[in-house]
Amino acid sequence: MERERGGRVLAANLRALRERSALSLSELARRSGIAKGTLSQLESGSGNPTIETVFSLSNALGVPVSSLLTEREDPEVVLVRSDGLEVLSSNAVDLRMLRRMDVTERVIELYDQRVRPGERQYSSGHPGREHVVVTDGVLRVGPPDSPYELNPGDYVCFPADRPHIYETAGGPVTSVLLLEYPADAGPPTLGGSCPAEGADRR
Repeated sequence: MERERGGRVLAANLRALRERSALSLSELARRSGIAKGTLSQLESGSGNPTIETVFSLSNALGVPVSSLLTEREDPEVVLVRSDGLEVLSSNAVDLRMLRRMDVTERVIELYDQRVRPGERQYSSGHPGREHVVVTDGVLRVGPPDSPYELNPGDYVCFPADRPHIYETAGGPVTSVLLLEYPADAGPPTLGGSCPAEGADRR
């Protein structure tokens, strides 16, 4: 039921953003590299988007991922249930967006991030900074040749505009990711929080 609600939110936002940009399904398909039939399914709420699909759409539409995944409301109290979040996955990471905040000239996106063992997630860089807090497991994150090793409770913040990786140092990792970037920079060229290794994204 909650996954269906997440699909409806994505469908409504995708349709509204596409129409606001005066794009046909065919043109959005060309810009995003996503098949027109897949886009039609997503707009109807019947699709099953991957992390790469959602970030390709955010780049093609020139909006943050949060504009596609969050409901358009701003109550005084925001309660987000983890079992109601859309899960975006790549080869090493499962990502759930918890909240987007527009703070003056900065955009902040908050994610629940799970990193699976046995894979390395690579990014060539994007605008802004990444903040990471590990809550369970041991995570290696940062420059590919000298990543920081984080234990539970450890925090790191680093410029995201240079190559960086995410990988576990053993078993699975649970962490909190906060993306911070200039509002005028557009969405980070991510492939998800972390796209497949070699992709020119997060």
